[in-house]
Amino acid sequence: MAQDLSRFLSETIERELPVLRMFNEERASTPRGPGKWSPKEEVGHLIDSAANNHIRFVRAATELELRDSGYAQEDWVRLHGYTELRWETIVDFWFQYNTLLAALLCRIPPDRLTTLCFIAGDPPVPLSSVIESYILHIQHHIDQVLARDVITKY
Repeated sequence: MAQDLSRFLSETIERELPVLRMFNEERASTPRGPGKWSPKEEVGHLIDSAANNHIRFVRAATELELRDSGYAQEDWVRLHGYTELRWETIVDFWFQYNTLLAALLCRIPPDRLTTLCFIAGDPPVPLSSVIESYILHIQHHIDQVLARDVITKY
């Protein structure tokens, strides 16, 4: 199961990387609409999500259960100032961070994938569900950035 989740993450980021690299700075800096994030901010949000989920994955793999309060997504995006960074830097960091996470997932013992995770007042779910949701979350946001006709639900 851990190998499957790792492969799912790797396939997702490898499939989307070339498409994201095709954006120029102007397109990457333009919000999708009023009150929406730009692609820089949206992929930046995925970096923030990677950071938060990285901690969740490790803690759930090493503790009896995980209790996490979530994080203030809008504040994280604003404080990181993704709009001021180069698109190439954001995309490369997103890809490298998720490559690290895919390697981590391979090392999670199968019995730890059932560790219960309590996140932000939601009902408890096993670590395997947190990981799968994380990967679907990535696809959801990439679908939005690319203005695809079908947006992945997570």
